[in-house]
Amino acid sequence: MKADYGIRAMVDLARHYGQGPVQTSEIAARQLIPEPYLDQLLTVLRKAGLIRSIRGPQGGHMLVRPPAQITMGEVVAALEGNIAVLDCLDDMGACQLSERCGQRSVWQEIRTLTRQVLDSVTIQDLLEREEQAEARVMYHI
Repeated sequence: MKADYGIRAMVDLARHYGQGPVQTSEIAARQLIPEPYLDQLLTVLRKAGLIRSIRGPQGGHMLVRPPAQITMGEVVAALEGNIAVLDCLDDMGACQLSERCGQRSVWQEIRTLTRQVLDSVTIQDLLEREEQAEARVMYHI
């Protein structure tokens, strides 16, 4: 849920990029994210250097870079940390069978491919996909 909610919040901020800070309550309402949980995620994203926060009644949050320069991989890494499915992918000593395990290389490949996909998709790409989906829904009404 961290990555899902965090990416939704980042896409929401991308939709308002260049328009000033966006308040947490507005993001939470539009994205259907519990506001206290969103506050925690935004703090992590701020500490990771992906957003900037401004306090006060006119404050809120904004992206620190254009949405085309922020990848899903950065957001997922900030919120989830390591995406390894098994501990032995980063530490062969975590499992006594690591050196002769037939599935370890498959999990390594999955992790590599997952990182490549996440690093190839930007927040701008996601915003454009959302806008295209919204246009299709509006067209069919």
